[in-house]
Amino acid sequence: MDKERPDPDKILRDIEREEEKKSSGRLKIFFGYAAGVGKTYAMLKAAHSLRKNNIDVVIGYLEPHARPETMKMAQGLETVPAKQVDYNGIKLKEMDIDAILKRRPQVVLVDEYAHTNAEGSRHQKRYQDVEEILKAGISVYTTVNVQHIESLCDIVASITGILMKERIPDSAFDMADEVQLVDLEPEDLLQRLKEGKVYSHCEEQLTG
Repeated sequence: MDKERPDPDKILRDIEREEEKKSSGRLKIFFGYAAGVGKTYAMLKAAHSLRKNNIDVVIGYLEPHARPETMKMAQGLETVPAKQVDYNGIKLKEMDIDAILKRRPQVVLVDEYAHTNAEGSRHQKRYQDVEEILKAGISVYTTVNVQHIESLCDIVASITGILMKERIPDSAFDMADEVQLVDLEPEDLLQRLKEGKVYSHCEEQLTG
C-alpha cells in the first residue's frame, strides 16, 4: 500500500507559520487566581530587571488602579502615552498601538490582557492589540486572571458566583511563550483588601 503523500499546501502553511513565529515577538503572561495577588507589580519588577540588562522596555498600558506600591514600581520606566477615545461624550483612555509600533521597543508592558476596548478602537479586545504588536516583532509582558480564560470562566463562576464578561479565548492564552504564576496566600490577599490595596472588583470576588 502506497504511503499517503504529504499535502504540499499544508507543508507550505507550516513553514510560513514557523517563519512568522521566528520573526514575532515573545509573549509572557503574569497569571493569577484573583485580582490583587500582585501580577502588575511582578510584571513591573521584571521590567526593571530587563532595563538593568540594557533591554529597551516601555509601559504600553497600565491600568490606573492607583495602588501606591504598584505606581511606585512603575517609576523610572518609560511610558507610551495612552490615546483618548470619545464614547457617548465620555473620554476613555486606551493603549496607543500606533505609538508603540512607532517607538518600537524590545519589550512592551500591557496590563489587563482580557480588557475590552472602547467602541471605535481598531480591535475589540486588548489581546488582539497584543497580537498585532507581537507580529511587528515586539515582545509583550501582560497580566490576566484565571477567571478570564474562556474554558475556565464557568468553573470559576460556579465557585465565586461571579460570571466574568471580559474573557479571552484559550488560543490567546496558548500563544504565551512563558507563563509566570503570581500567587498569594488568601489571608494575605484579604489583609491587602482591608488595607485598601486591592480595587473593589476583587472585593466582589472574595466576598460575593
